[in-house]
Amino acid sequence: MTPVAASWLPLSPGERSVAIEVLLGGPLSRTELARRLDLSAGSLTRLTKPLIESGLLVEVPEAGATAEVRQGRPSQPLDVVAESRSFVGFKITDDMVYGVVTTLRSEIVARYDHPLTSREPAEVVEVLGKMTDALTVGHPRLAGIGIGVGGLVEDRAVVGESPFLNWRDVPLAELVEERTGLPVVVENDVAALVEAETWFGAGRGLDRFVVLTIGAGIGYGLVLGGRRVPYAEEDRGFGRHWIIDPNGPLTPDGERGSAVSLLTIPNIRYQVQAATGHDRTYEEILELAAAGESMPARVIGEAARALGTLVAQIANFVLPQKILLAGEGVGLMGIAGRTVADTIGALRHPLAAPIDLETKVSDFHDWARGAAVLAIQVLVLGAADA
Repeated sequence: MTPVAASWLPLSPGERSVAIEVLLGGPLSRTELARRLDLSAGSLTRLTKPLIESGLLVEVPEAGATAEVRQGRPSQPLDVVAESRSFVGFKITDDMVYGVVTTLRSEIVARYDHPLTSREPAEVVEVLGKMTDALTVGHPRLAGIGIGVGGLVEDRAVVGESPFLNWRDVPLAELVEERTGLPVVVENDVAALVEAETWFGAGRGLDRFVVLTIGAGIGYGLVLGGRRVPYAEEDRGFGRHWIIDPNGPLTPDGERGSAVSLLTIPNIRYQVQAATGHDRTYEEILELAAAGESMPARVIGEAARALGTLVAQIANFVLPQKILLAGEGVGLMGIAGRTVADTIGALRHPLAAPIDLETKVSDFHDWARGAAVLAIQVLVLGAADA
């Protein structure tokens, strides 16, 4: 396996700024790049030369320019060489590992999944190692690995606590590095998804942006000034104590009437099973609710009102330019989106600007892509505080 090219690392702060600007906005003319970074032409030339020599940046033809006009021009736009390195992203759930390979611009070029038969750290590390070995066959220029885990992650290396895996203080980055020979970055899965959407997705170029995920749990990420806001309580149970309806359902997870009790897939399934005696999948519950069956329709209606309340409250306090709703539970919007919208409207000032609520139908490969973006940020560009 090929580790990160030494010529790429470490980038100086100036080189890093140039590389990130071109990565996110390229291709860019030198004039535009200098304007964005407030650099003189000479300073920009000094910073871009080693990046071009290392293969990270490349000069590209100007759109519409002829070969004769282009020949010898020093002002050709700059772009990143997206295929020059590949990155692996893994999303670990309680029973599966979802893997992707991406380019430097986070385009997914391969997917590979593997079941987990054990949650013991050594066994999980071996699965990650075997998956990396398999992915290396088709993508030999792997530069690093990003891993997303539901739980509290410390220093982008140690899983301090993961209730889904029943882990505490697992040095996952170190263990996977030893197994694969590649540099590894580990992060909370929601945080990784927020970074990916901020750099390459729905939040690109926005100053204030929120990601809200619904599925096995509820995740929340806030971006201010174009940067994700980290917080010490990350994945310590967002929504478990956010009470939507004090008289709402009591479920195994979350306080009575909390966002978690009302909105997460396990608790929606629990409510339906407790009322009907039938264990239904989430998809079946949505179909039954759409068909008008009373108990599934009631549970989904309550979930929709809870989601509308949550979105309205976030909008009222954070004033985001956009809220992205993602996760495996977003099928709720297809069945009860009108109820969500009506609830939002009832809880917002009549003259308030409409909320830009974008729903992203996503799967676990999107979460794995988020982990790969962390690898791009930290391992290649050195954006450790991204």
